[in-house]
Amino acid sequence: MGETLRSVTAGFNRSLSIETRAERLTGDPGAVLLREALDATGIIGWMATQMKDTRRQADVVHDLPSLLRTLVLLVAQGWQDHDDADALRHDPAMRLAAGSAAGLTPLTVQPGLASQPTLSRCTAMLAEPANLKVLREAALELAGRNLRAENGGQRRTRITLDVDSLPIEVHGHQPKAEWNGHYRARIYHPLITSIAETGDMLDARLRPGNVGTADGALDVILDVVDRAEANLCKITTVRIDAGFPSGVLLSGLEARGIHHVARLRANAALDKLAAPHMKRPPGRRPTEPRLWTHELEYQAQGWGEPRRVVLVVKEREGDLLLDRFFLVTSISRFQMSGQALLDHYRQRGKAEGHMGELMDVLSPALSSTNRAKTHLRGKKPKSVTPAVDAFACNEVRLLIAMLAYQIMHVARRAMARATKTPWSLRRLRERVLRAGARLVISARRMTLILAEAAAPFWAAVWPQIQMLRGTGP
Repeated sequence: MGETLRSVTAGFNRSLSIETRAERLTGDPGAVLLREALDATGIIGWMATQMKDTRRQADVVHDLPSLLRTLVLLVAQGWQDHDDADALRHDPAMRLAAGSAAGLTPLTVQPGLASQPTLSRCTAMLAEPANLKVLREAALELAGRNLRAENGGQRRTRITLDVDSLPIEVHGHQPKAEWNGHYRARIYHPLITSIAETGDMLDARLRPGNVGTADGALDVILDVVDRAEANLCKITTVRIDAGFPSGVLLSGLEARGIHHVARLRANAALDKLAAPHMKRPPGRRPTEPRLWTHELEYQAQGWGEPRRVVLVVKEREGDLLLDRFFLVTSISRFQMSGQALLDHYRQRGKAEGHMGELMDVLSPALSSTNRAKTHLRGKKPKSVTPAVDAFACNEVRLLIAMLAYQIMHVARRAMARATKTPWSLRRLRERVLRAGARLVISARRMTLILAEAAAPFWAAVWPQIQMLRGTGP
C-alpha cells in the first residue's frame, strides 16, 4: 500500500512504542516446514518433470517448481487470493520456501515471490489438459508416498474410499456455475474422493452446479480405484451416500469386483419390506435409545438383479414411532454382519469432517472468468490470445487447494505421531505454521528464529518429516 508506520506510543502503556524496521520478520515460518515436507516426499519434482512448461524459456524468471510451490504454500498458509502474493513478495520465509535456488540467492537475486499476473498465467498453463491430468494425480501420489512411509515402505492391504459431492458457493458469472435448488445457492458441484481410514484426499472433479450427485461418478470412481490399487493398497471398498446408488453405478462397481456400501432412499417398496420388522423387541424398553438391523433382499426398478439390503431400525428418545433407513451392499453377510456393516457405514462422518476442513480452512476461491489474455500492460494490444478455459482454471484452483490440504495433512499426521494427540488443520496452522519468526543472516548462513510458543512443536514434528525422505516410486 506504500505506507510506513511512524513510531507511535500505546495509550494503555506509555513505555510501549510501535514502529517498523527493515528487519527480516515473518508471520509465515510454516512455509519452511511445509517446503521441507514437499521436498521430503519429492512431489513437486514429480509434478514438474511430467508437466509441459509452455512459456518461452528466455523470458522465464520463476521456474515451474517454484511456481507450483508458491501456489500450494500460499493456500496452505491461508492466503487465498493471488493478489496476496504481491503483499508477501518480500517475506523471507515465503521466498526461501518457494524458491528453487540454494543459499542466500532466493533473498538477494530473485525479485521475490511471483506476482499475481505470473501466478494467473501459471494457472492458465496448468489448466491445459495434459498438465491438469498431472495436477489431479498429484494428491493421490502424495498420499501414497506418505502412507508407504508410515507403513515401512509397503502398500496397505485394504482401504475404504469415501465418495461425495461438495457444494462450493461462487459469486459473479463463473462459467458453468449454476443455481442449485437443493442447496439454494449458485454453486459448483465437485466430486471428492478421500480415504476413510486416514483422511487423505485423493481426487477432485469440478462439475457444473446443476448436475445430479451421481453424474459421472462411475467413471471417476473406477479411475481412482485403479490408481489407488496401483499405488496405495491391494483392495478397495467404496462407500457412498443415498444420492449415488443407481443400477448403472452399482453394476459397474460389481462388474469390476469392487465392494460397495451405500445408503438407499426410502420408497414404498422398501417400506413394505420393512413393515414386518418395525416393532420393538419384547421386554421392557431400556432408558437409552437403541437400534437393530434386519437382513432383506431387494431389487429396485432398473436393477438387473436383487441385492442385499440391511434395514436399520432406530429408536429415538421420546418418540413413540420407530425410525429406519436402508443400506445396500455387495458384501455378503458372511463377510460382514448387519451390525458390522452399519458400524462401517457410520464412519463416513470422518470423511464429511475432512471435507468440512477443506472448505473451512483452505476455502477454495474459484473466481476465474473467460476473458482474453495479453502480456502487454498499459497499451492497446494489436492482438490477444484466445480466452483461457476459465472452468478449467477454476478446477486448477480446486486441485491446488486439495494439494495444500494434502501437504498440511501430511504435517498434521506427523504432528499427531510426535505428540500422541489429534490435531485439526486449523490448530496446526494457528499454533505451528503462522507463528512469528525472524530470519538472521550471518556471513552466508541463515537462522530462522521461531517464537518460543511454536518451538516445541517444531522440535517434535521435524524428525517425523525427515522420515518421509526416499518415499518415491
